[in-house]
Amino acid sequence: MKKMSLIKSIWLCSQYPKKSALAKARIRAARLNRLVDYAKQNSPYYQAHYQNIGEHFKLRDLPPTNKVDLMAHFDEWITEKDITLNEVEVFMKDLDNIGRKIKGKYLVFTTSGSTGNPLVALYDQTTNNVMAGINMLRSFVRKEDYRAFLKGGGKTMGVFATGGFYLGNSSVRARLLAMPWKKRQFGVTSALAPIARIVEELNAFKPTMLGGYPTILELLIDEQKKGRLQIQPVLIMTGGEYLSPQLRRALEEAFGCTVQTSYSCTEGGTIACECSEKHFHINDDWIIVEPVNDQNEPVADGVQSDKILITNLANYTQPFIRYEVTDRVVMHHEPCPCKNPAPWLTLEGRTDDILTFYEDGKMIKISPLAIYATLKEIHGIVRFQLIAYEGNELELRIIARAEDNPQDLFEEAAKNLTAFLATHGVKQVRIFFSDKLPMQHPQSGKFKHIIYNGNLSMPETP
Repeated sequence: MKKMSLIKSIWLCSQYPKKSALAKARIRAARLNRLVDYAKQNSPYYQAHYQNIGEHFKLRDLPPTNKVDLMAHFDEWITEKDITLNEVEVFMKDLDNIGRKIKGKYLVFTTSGSTGNPLVALYDQTTNNVMAGINMLRSFVRKEDYRAFLKGGGKTMGVFATGGFYLGNSSVRARLLAMPWKKRQFGVTSALAPIARIVEELNAFKPTMLGGYPTILELLIDEQKKGRLQIQPVLIMTGGEYLSPQLRRALEEAFGCTVQTSYSCTEGGTIACECSEKHFHINDDWIIVEPVNDQNEPVADGVQSDKILITNLANYTQPFIRYEVTDRVVMHHEPCPCKNPAPWLTLEGRTDDILTFYEDGKMIKISPLAIYATLKEIHGIVRFQLIAYEGNELELRIIARAEDNPQDLFEEAAKNLTAFLATHGVKQVRIFFSDKLPMQHPQSGKFKHIIYNGNLSMPETP
């Protein structure tokens, strides 16, 4: 695979929207064919996976892939032979390596989901350049917001989960390490920190653009309204979680600026960018999105999928081809009033709850993402569900790996969660182990990892 410079990536991203539908289809087909051919030649995993795939194929002929299978065959999956999973895991033990390139070639990112062990993703320079080109040209919905951002000094601070190789946190640190002279323009504060500390750091930095997870930014609304937070961003850019229309309005009212969001994941980068109609237009020159049901069969436009399959056309080091992502979407090909001809998505709203605790008469709110980051470090947990009740009572439901003892995992989880809550001032809390398994809502079929059920009476402890 020939390396692609940032300048070429920007040029390709700028030219693609100007082409005809037929020309765009040819570009996507050519990129897919090159990626599949390269994977078959250089990845032992794909050589076996595609043993029945000939030279002429359709996308749906390719068998899907998933995180569990790819991570189990990591060393056979990647196309470069100068790195192994063991080397990556050793590299990640030193948190000072966040944002640094392993062997001087690959940025390392991990997913932060709560279903099983995290996936490890390697971004080579070409992948980084393509993602940068997309974000530079397509992130800002309105030109006036971009101009105001530049006029305000272009100072950006993100409120992200730190302490791990997560996409947001690691990307910011990579930029700071590469351009240390820009430390006054780029900053990050920990989403895991108490709100008072986040407020203090934001007030000191005074960002022109504020970024972060919606459930973290929601906690800052009251801080801004009451004057404890004193910043005047010209733009708020959210990501990593669903941004509801209600929260968008509340943020715009509190901060007096435009609020945007995007749809991205570690494996695919920025999948879709938001337009003026609040539609997520797919960056289909570099990512293919297939809405499917639970049997990986295609779902029609206008129908909600059970998941999606994504194909990242830029990452040759670690090919993600028809890779399973458990987000539920609705695909649209009808014209959008914004005039962007790219297909667009509507996303299922993630419904995890902010947790509310009471300590010495004081209300303390904690984002569900902070709970994710705490519990996901316990790798024996395949899936969890945490239910909060009045009186600072927490019920933890766990699905464990076959080789792990659920009670041992619960004790480790309770210890970590208790310590984390204490840093936020929640010291009187009881966590109990449930004999129930994590479950979906019986009517809607939606699944919540974090549920605040404060108005219900406490069930008997199993």
